[in-house]
Amino acid sequence: MRRTVYMLSVLLVVTAIGVSSAAGAGSTDKENAKLQQKISQLDKELSDLKKSIMQPDATTSLVPKPVWSSLDIQLYGRLKLDAAYDTSRTDNGDYAKWVESESTNDKDNQFNMTANETRLGMIITGPDNGEMKASGRVEVDFYGGGDENKANLMMRHAYLKLDWPQKRFNVIAGQTSDVISPLFPSTLNYSVCWWTGNIGYRRPQIRLTKEMNIKENVDLKLEGALARTIGRSDAIAGTDSGEDAGIPTLQGRISVTLPLLRKKQATVGLSGHWGKEEYDLTSTGQNKEFNSWSLNMDLDQPVSDKVAIKAEIFTGENLNAYLGGIGQGVIVDVNQPKYYKEIGSSGGWIAASLGPWKNKRFNVGIALDNVDSSDINTGDRTLNRSIFGNVIYALDKQTDIGFELSHWRTEYKGPGDADSMRAQLALIYKF
Repeated sequence: MRRTVYMLSVLLVVTAIGVSSAAGAGSTDKENAKLQQKISQLDKELSDLKKSIMQPDATTSLVPKPVWSSLDIQLYGRLKLDAAYDTSRTDNGDYAKWVESESTNDKDNQFNMTANETRLGMIITGPDNGEMKASGRVEVDFYGGGDENKANLMMRHAYLKLDWPQKRFNVIAGQTSDVISPLFPSTLNYSVCWWTGNIGYRRPQIRLTKEMNIKENVDLKLEGALARTIGRSDAIAGTDSGEDAGIPTLQGRISVTLPLLRKKQATVGLSGHWGKEEYDLTSTGQNKEFNSWSLNMDLDQPVSDKVAIKAEIFTGENLNAYLGGIGQGVIVDVNQPKYYKEIGSSGGWIAASLGPWKNKRFNVGIALDNVDSSDINTGDRTLNRSIFGNVIYALDKQTDIGFELSHWRTEYKGPGDADSMRAQLALIYKF
């Protein structure tokens, strides 16, 4: 509306000037004086209106307003293409979990290419009331199933966080990574050594975290969570056995950060979880309860400005929901159909990150998951091991190209042990 008035005022001034000129010599001095006075008044009003438009005050309706949120929203993500060749068939191919038994697929090579690890996310910050800071995060990728060229979204993270910085205390509510075994090796392979010694995934949870200083350069962190138990569908009604247990899974971790090797600040953690599943066996209410538990240690140790070591070890039972046990959690004995038992496994991984040197960085590591062979049937997986090394070359601040070479070995109870050499190329654009 004000812009319209502005334009009409300009038109009026121009018209007035034209009228004044047309009057010419035939106008009296008195008429000229009156016209000049009107023009000066219009010029002043026009100047005031222009200032009002260019510099609106706090009460004007022209103050810009956020289009979709009053909070600070930061978008981030990466575009990633993976191309991989395996000398023997791996499950699932786009990323390696284990090598399929060679009792049926002897040295059956494969080639895969995918953009499914493309990642999109946003961090929402605010408000800050001076004591508590509220924030949130949402992140997805495209490993939610579907055809290779029509992939579905998969939720990775979706949580809110309430943080009291002065008290070094925060609460997280939503889906995010497990409290247990929080470290990851730096691999181009999407599965980051899951099913080969690196346990822990993501699930809905309510988490409390408290940090405190014990003495100079020594910090203690306590973390605890109530998490959704991810179970399996029973044979009767298809009910989820984790839901049917009626209780959440408990997760906890205690860690200390202190100077260790070469007086570098290292973090050492001890973590574990315990949960229960209820599996219905008959329609009359007969059921079987399974425990899921783990005990874990983790280490993050910088050695120098260019070298850092990370490692984790674990032991536990019924760990398939935590990507342990080589994807095996509970056994149904083929010789005793009513016999169910948790599958035990143990293992771990260690990896070193090297660099950067100019625009290159390197990562090497080994991972192992060893299943208790007495807990499984013939044909099931007993051991899974991977050895990897990669180089990542930064073309610029946003663009990386990486190459990874890894050797995989999967052993089975009975015949079928399998090996595969995997070569993987990745191109990544970060934003």
